[in-house]
Amino acid sequence: MKLTLGPLQYFWPRQRVLAFYREAATWPVDTIYLGETVCSKRRELRTRDWLALAEELAASGKRIVLSTLSLLEAESELGALRRLVGNGRFLVEANDMSAVQLCREQGVAFVGGPTLNVYNHHALRLLREDGLCRLVLGVEQGRALIADLREAVLSEGETLPELEIIAWGRLPLAYSARCFTARAHDIGKDDCGFRCIDYPDGLPLATREGRPFLTINGIQVQGHAICDLGPELPELRATGIDLLRLYPQAEGMAEVVERFRLALDSPTPPPRLGADNGYWRGEPGMAGA
Repeated sequence: MKLTLGPLQYFWPRQRVLAFYREAATWPVDTIYLGETVCSKRRELRTRDWLALAEELAASGKRIVLSTLSLLEAESELGALRRLVGNGRFLVEANDMSAVQLCREQGVAFVGGPTLNVYNHHALRLLREDGLCRLVLGVEQGRALIADLREAVLSEGETLPELEIIAWGRLPLAYSARCFTARAHDIGKDDCGFRCIDYPDGLPLATREGRPFLTINGIQVQGHAICDLGPELPELRATGIDLLRLYPQAEGMAEVVERFRLALDSPTPPPRLGADNGYWRGEPGMAGA
């Protein structure tokens, strides 16, 4: 079982992003995902910057995957996507079907991101034919759903791709053409002023009663809590998970990575530091959070 550093979900200043990843080059993760997956207006780093950063981190010995947007809305975004898919060196995480199509057309393998929503072996077979070599499971796919998928694939005499699961971080629940952060400030999406940059871990959203509920991150909605599957490591192994995805956070990420690294080398699973993930047990995701 290996550790991956998932793509940065938040909007940070350019120098903060570069400093973060240069530190990440020293962490005990096997793979680092790079790229903007949420909003194309976040241009502190452009496509050429992500590609240059990928080269720099690859030189440090890390495997690099370039992540694509989860929701494309303009021709300019499609042009940037073509550059990522045609980079000629690094694997791509396809987070929507436009990316899948381009990978298929160019005959390159790809990682299926969690927003592809692959729930059954028929869909998985089609994506394998298109070039999928790894599947990042959707946030609500717990041990029972994964076991069903595995059984269905093997019963057809087929093989599973590598399976990656979100083991740490706020779960990305939904995406919209509208910007929730801009709406929270009562401004239009086109005049957002890049307000996301003021919230390095997203904007907390509470109920009218003041209870924590969700986290707003531009056009993305996340769960309010950082979910932690560390205590479930024995179950993850038994289910056949190959890679653990750790989503970046503004502070303390080095300690998070080290905790999981030590846990993988230990016969005893670590105590829970984040929230329980109800989805893993087939319950509402916020159960226990």
